[in-house]
Amino acid sequence: MKNKKVLVCLLTAAMTLGLTACGGESKSQSKKEKNEGYDQVTYAYATFNNIPAEEDLDTVEEAINEITRKKIHTEVTLMPIAIADYSNKVSLALQGGEKIDVYQSMGDFNNYVSTDMAYDITDLLKEEGEGIVDTVGEDWLAACSKEGHTYGVPTMKPVALTPMVIYREDIAEEMGIDMSAVSSMEDMTDILKKVKESYPNMTPVAPVQTGEIGVSVNYGEIDFLTDDRYSPVGVLEGDQLEVEDLYSSDVFREKCELVRGWYEDGLVMKDAATTTSMAAELMSSGNYFCYIAAYSYPEEDTAASLQQQCGTYPIGAKIIGDAYLSTADLNGLSWMIASTTDVPEAAMKFLDLTYTDKDVINLLIYGIEGRDYVMNDDGTVSYPEGEDASTVPYTAQLSCGTLGNFFLMHPMEGTNPDSLEWEKEQNETAKTSPAMGFTFDSDSVKTQYTAVKNVISQYLPGLICGSLDPDTEVDKFVQALNDAGYQEILKAKQEQLDTWAEGQK
Repeated sequence: MKNKKVLVCLLTAAMTLGLTACGGESKSQSKKEKNEGYDQVTYAYATFNNIPAEEDLDTVEEAINEITRKKIHTEVTLMPIAIADYSNKVSLALQGGEKIDVYQSMGDFNNYVSTDMAYDITDLLKEEGEGIVDTVGEDWLAACSKEGHTYGVPTMKPVALTPMVIYREDIAEEMGIDMSAVSSMEDMTDILKKVKESYPNMTPVAPVQTGEIGVSVNYGEIDFLTDDRYSPVGVLEGDQLEVEDLYSSDVFREKCELVRGWYEDGLVMKDAATTTSMAAELMSSGNYFCYIAAYSYPEEDTAASLQQQCGTYPIGAKIIGDAYLSTADLNGLSWMIASTTDVPEAAMKFLDLTYTDKDVINLLIYGIEGRDYVMNDDGTVSYPEGEDASTVPYTAQLSCGTLGNFFLMHPMEGTNPDSLEWEKEQNETAKTSPAMGFTFDSDSVKTQYTAVKNVISQYLPGLICGSLDPDTEVDKFVQALNDAGYQEILKAKQEQLDTWAEGQK
């Protein structure tokens, strides 16, 4: 398999986006009225690319429905939602009873299960999801289970995420910067200063998404214990089975101090903590030198795929850390069926197609051949001449590692056919958390979780983007966490972890 595309790790802060702009409930209802003979499934997926115009989205939707009407007697409404808005928007929609049938967890697996937003798909998988079971396997499905019941399906993809710097290769070559010598975030400081000196109107570091410039993927051997890595509550470090407070740790303060220095020196976007602009858009503007994220592909393939997103500027990629696997690496990007769905069988049938039908998954990722992408003679795909990800009517290419079966997707131009073996090796050899398989049940601390998450959203983006001074704000952050019930959550996690560990003996 040649296709090595990019998964931006991302992940997510809560913003606002109108559902109707994403193909929301009113669109689903009107379709249902017109096509009473077919089951209606609304598929909500996160995109790191632009939200397409409704008429352009409709074209892709109809192409998919030409397949699903025949295969599963179902019509699908596509609901792409910007990654920065995804978790909050989906949660609000599910709580409000709006029409979403299939959605992805994006780091919130435990929350969706504990708040009864997820359908128990144990029996549905046996009846309508055989393709998923055969593709993903029982071991991976076990990471999406609770008390013997399955609530999600992991995305089929390389899972060992490796932190990287994505940078302007032309600028690095022009300035004689040796990126091969970079092995950590800290190594980037002098480079960023040199870029700023030579290009005073350029901002060296772009955020990868709202409130994230790379800190969350560079803590090292940290298991977030099935929390969202972008707002974790209680973690493990290294080989220890002791739940720790990340925000009081030396590693957290050191990273905050590092990016604070970048911020004060003008090396990072000033409003990175709140901007809705994302890395691909910012890099394609030509006003940024680099960004930091995590990917599960080799440097060469990561750069080649991102080159398609960032216009005419040559892109390079440099690994700056090691992969580290935990349960959340499997269930953090998992697909779920809403507990409120009125068409669970149809929802599972369509979800199964995203893992087994090459035409369906490539329509979701690339859109319409000839309009949104072109097929090259060697079997790879690229954007039409003169176009890129920001100009074609539809693309969700940057979501390739988050939708269905990655290995059925067309390879992007410039990728290396030998990379699959590298990815398999990474999955097999990456260091694994001692708590692999553990899933935290937050039912007993729901109130505290809500309060703590609110505190995290108030402080964390500013601290890890440099706009808040760690010398004064970290202590305030920790105190506010404790006032919100943080220690009660840590205690509950430790108790459950101890019980789980005892059962592994």
